[in-house]
Amino acid sequence: MAMLSVKPGQRFTLPNWHTNSHLISADAERQRSASHQVRQEARALYNETNNQTKWDEHDNHTRLAERISSVNRWKETLDKCLADIDAEIDALAKVKEAAERALQAKNLPLDVSIECLTLRESRRAIDVVRDPVEEELHKEVKVIDKAKRELQQRVDEAFEQLCLLQEARQQLSCDHRRKTEALEIDRMCLSLNVNSPNISFKVNPTRVPDGSTALDEWEQNSQRNKEHAEAEIKASTELREATVLAIAQTNNELEAQRVATEFSLRKRIRDLERAYDELKWQEQNTLEEIAEMEEDIRRLEEGLRRKTKDLKVAHTRLETRTYRPDMELCRDQVQYGLTDEVHQLEGTIRALRQKLADSQDALDALFRQLHRIQTDTGYKANSLVLDNKCMDSRRKLVVPAEKFVPEVDTFNRTANRALSPLKNGQLELA
Repeated sequence: MAMLSVKPGQRFTLPNWHTNSHLISADAERQRSASHQVRQEARALYNETNNQTKWDEHDNHTRLAERISSVNRWKETLDKCLADIDAEIDALAKVKEAAERALQAKNLPLDVSIECLTLRESRRAIDVVRDPVEEELHKEVKVIDKAKRELQQRVDEAFEQLCLLQEARQQLSCDHRRKTEALEIDRMCLSLNVNSPNISFKVNPTRVPDGSTALDEWEQNSQRNKEHAEAEIKASTELREATVLAIAQTNNELEAQRVATEFSLRKRIRDLERAYDELKWQEQNTLEEIAEMEEDIRRLEEGLRRKTKDLKVAHTRLETRTYRPDMELCRDQVQYGLTDEVHQLEGTIRALRQKLADSQDALDALFRQLHRIQTDTGYKANSLVLDNKCMDSRRKLVVPAEKFVPEVDTFNRTANRALSPLKNGQLELA
């Protein structure tokens, strides 16, 4: 007899089967609803992101254009600053060269002043006097030294300012170069689109590169460079004006001092000429007085010789009459007359000898005075030669060097007369 086979495993009930069918239908409905929801959200997201991407791309395109415009404005500003600072560097360099030329030009008047002081050191005896000429020459040396110090200070300041201008220009140039490179990069970025051949994914493109700065810092840096350059240009302009003023002032002061010194020198030369002429007049009068005194001394000596002979005669008469005999040896009128004559002659001889001694003393004093006059005349002649050499040397200050021809016989030019043999002797004596 055949046996019934039973499939092993769990057996579900009919309600379970119905429940399972309902669950499958419900899950299908729910999954279709979820899928529909996802599809709707995906379409909305697509449209939203597409619009967002377009707007973002438009906004960034606008930002790039604005950034390019901003950087370009700063670049143009830096272009103007660079042009201004280049012009100022050129102007300051020219003023510095002018100050250096003015400083170099002060060497000639300083050499001339020192030469004059050295020449006047050759004055002799009483003529070695601290007169207004020497005071003005020393003052001139001080004025020149002060002018040289001031001009040297201006040259040093101009050199330092040129270094500061070059430094500011270097900063501007670096900023200008960086902005030029940034403009090229931003313009290239502005030209990119989805069809550009050189677009690709990059590794971590949203990273913040090292050395990045904030927009305010970038703005402040450019502003600071601009303001620094403008400040240096302003300082350079003020320095140029001060340097030009210093050149003019030092030239005016030196010219005023030159005029004062040469006025004192001409006045001193006139004083020396008057003193020289006075000494020559005194010398002539003294020589005339010496000649008259020598003549008077010869007359006194001749008178003394005659009086001595007369006294010898009177002595001889008196002595001879002492040999009269006896009562004839009386004191008669002749005796008294001869005695009076002897006394008178002796008094006259004493007076003549005294006057002769006085005359010799006076003559010796006249010769000493003549020697003194001639010596002082030599001093004055020497001083005139030296001061006229100084005056001739100072012509270099107003006559161009290539046209300067020194005067040779400066003393003759001043005195306007030839030296006499007596005068030559006086100069040799001096």
